[in-house]
Amino acid sequence: MKQDTVTLAHGAGGKQTAELIDRVFKSHFSNPNLTADDAAVLSAPRGRMAMTTDGFIVSPSFFPGGNIGKLSICGTVNDLACMGAKPLYLSCAFVIEEGYPMDQLEQIVSAMAATAAEAGVEIVSGDTKVAGKGQVDGVFITTTGVGEIAEGVETSGTKAAPGDAIIVTGDVGRHGCTILLARESFGIDAEVTSDCAPLWGAVKDVLDTTHEVHVIRDATRGGVGTVLYEIAGQSNVGIRLESAAVPVAPEVKGVCSMLGLEPLYLACEGRLVIFAPAAVAPAIVEKLRQGKYTADAAIIGEVTAEHPGQVIMTTEIGGETILPQPGGELLPRIC
Repeated sequence: MKQDTVTLAHGAGGKQTAELIDRVFKSHFSNPNLTADDAAVLSAPRGRMAMTTDGFIVSPSFFPGGNIGKLSICGTVNDLACMGAKPLYLSCAFVIEEGYPMDQLEQIVSAMAATAAEAGVEIVSGDTKVAGKGQVDGVFITTTGVGEIAEGVETSGTKAAPGDAIIVTGDVGRHGCTILLARESFGIDAEVTSDCAPLWGAVKDVLDTTHEVHVIRDATRGGVGTVLYEIAGQSNVGIRLESAAVPVAPEVKGVCSMLGLEPLYLACEGRLVIFAPAAVAPAIVEKLRQGKYTADAAIIGEVTAEHPGQVIMTTEIGGETILPQPGGELLPRIC
């Protein structure tokens, strides 16, 4: 008889563990490299490779536009893509709370499988632990990814240079706003959907257009504003941002206005910030606007030699102000 919830026995390594693996994980993740052994044996990339790992503890674990499973694949795939790396293999580790509904777990795993298939990456190994009631908030997922870096591509937060244009691949702050509304009762009637998406295809489009790309960064925790300050510090450059050029969806703008939030500091899970020479930036934007998740790509600013380490915002009326540096925890547990 199928059990409706996860029990401690499912994490004990016996019959129930095998049943859980076969019923939920193996049935969705099946591919030629998925292993039942202690480690997957894989073909190595031919050139340089990138490797990344990330943990996901989002609350709530289901939200408009996705769930923690989709998010876990997108987060790791996008981290690889930011290094110019085609995602090849992923591993995943689950920590599941005793009593977690089995049908919700299956929805999460199904979303992971669908997102991995879209991104062209294989889930090849994993681990499952079951924690006692109250020790975990539902389910936590940790994913590790390996990818092959495209030949001739080298991106880093240290490579931003004066004269670079700054590109975002779509409207900002959508994921953070979605999680905030899903978790809190503000009495705000706004249909906001997460931008959660796998972005290797977008990066491939950029690299097919030009290899003259200095920085690619996904704007997750802390949003675009935090990314800009990170890059300004790493490269010791200044950044001038055109506030009117920053794309923000009307519904996100409305929520932020009511709650006194800055969209630039709300998380994205399907948006990239790209630094590239101004001469190639229009071609990058044109290509991105043809993409599935990047139709609203825009140039939002430039890198300068003045004001190193600072982000200067040009306002809609032509004045200038310093974008406040991020601090504290504006919106916890968004990924």
